[in-house]
Amino acid sequence: MSATDVIHIAGRPVGPGHRPFVIAEMSGNHNGDIARALALLDAARAAGADAVKLQTYTADTITIDSDRPEFLIADGPWKGRRLHELYGEAHTPWEWHEQLFAHAAKIGIAIFSTPFDDTAVDLLERLGAPAYKIASFEMIDLPLVARVARVGKPMIVSTGMASLDEIGEAVETARANGCRELVLLHCVSSYPSPIEETNLRRIPELARRFGVHAGLSDHSMGLTVPIAATTLGAVAIEKHFTLARADGGVDSAFSLEKEELADMVRAVSDAHAALGDGVFRRAAAEEGSVTFRRSLFVVEDVPEGAEITRANVRSIRPGYGLAPKHLPEVLGRRARRPLSRGEPLAWDMLG
Repeated sequence: MSATDVIHIAGRPVGPGHRPFVIAEMSGNHNGDIARALALLDAARAAGADAVKLQTYTADTITIDSDRPEFLIADGPWKGRRLHELYGEAHTPWEWHEQLFAHAAKIGIAIFSTPFDDTAVDLLERLGAPAYKIASFEMIDLPLVARVARVGKPMIVSTGMASLDEIGEAVETARANGCRELVLLHCVSSYPSPIEETNLRRIPELARRFGVHAGLSDHSMGLTVPIAATTLGAVAIEKHFTLARADGGVDSAFSLEKEELADMVRAVSDAHAALGDGVFRRAAAEEGSVTFRRSLFVVEDVPEGAEITRANVRSIRPGYGLAPKHLPEVLGRRARRPLSRGEPLAWDMLG
């Protein structure tokens, strides 16, 4: 695959020339309620997102139950929480997955997930996941990257916190194990992430350095960063979403509400449409304006044989006469016939 190739996720083309593939990240915003998880799928579909992404793990597959200091979160939105406790609250129960995949198929939105171990990949394969996401924190787990790559489906890899060497190792591992369709997402793994630290110019650099498609996994507040990323060529935008931040939940504080998600989909679509192809040509919408450009007009009656001067010919609007650049050639010529005030000047009027 080259950086110009289009890949497909659940039938949707992803790549240059297509509006960004919008991934609505559910994460733990279901708040432990399957009905809310289903409502989140409906909300993402109504907002125009292309896909909903889950996270497939249990507290025991991602960490261990320990009270040691290493397993306590020191700061950030989850300050003071034990990892095992947090992940137990945030995880999407595996017994929900089949129902969520079935509902997504029913309403017509793609669904896939981030697996955190081999057993998660096995589950997602049984459900027919059309693609896989590797989270920023797992990108350095090269055996997991290799396991997912061997499935042979499109991979989306977040690069938060990673050095260039680490990104290179992940890309090399994915390709060596059969991945042919790869998207790298620039990401700042801070929740929420400060806009001034977003460094969006890394998006085209990721595409250039690694010969892949590049996009954005965004944890900033608002829509500014996704829109700017689109103008820099992001082919995919991932954003956490919730029904309402006031409902609470482990990720709600930095998630878009469903109406904001719809606004983002429209905004990045408009931003992509505004980019165009860079070709220098008159826009179709400008055609009606051409006649209002300046041109040379007769501004005083000119008898036949009289000299054309700055007093009787001027550059004015509208644009039906000769182009203003011809004024020096016109001055000093003679009128072949009587010219009337208000006539657009043409070559056949001059001797």
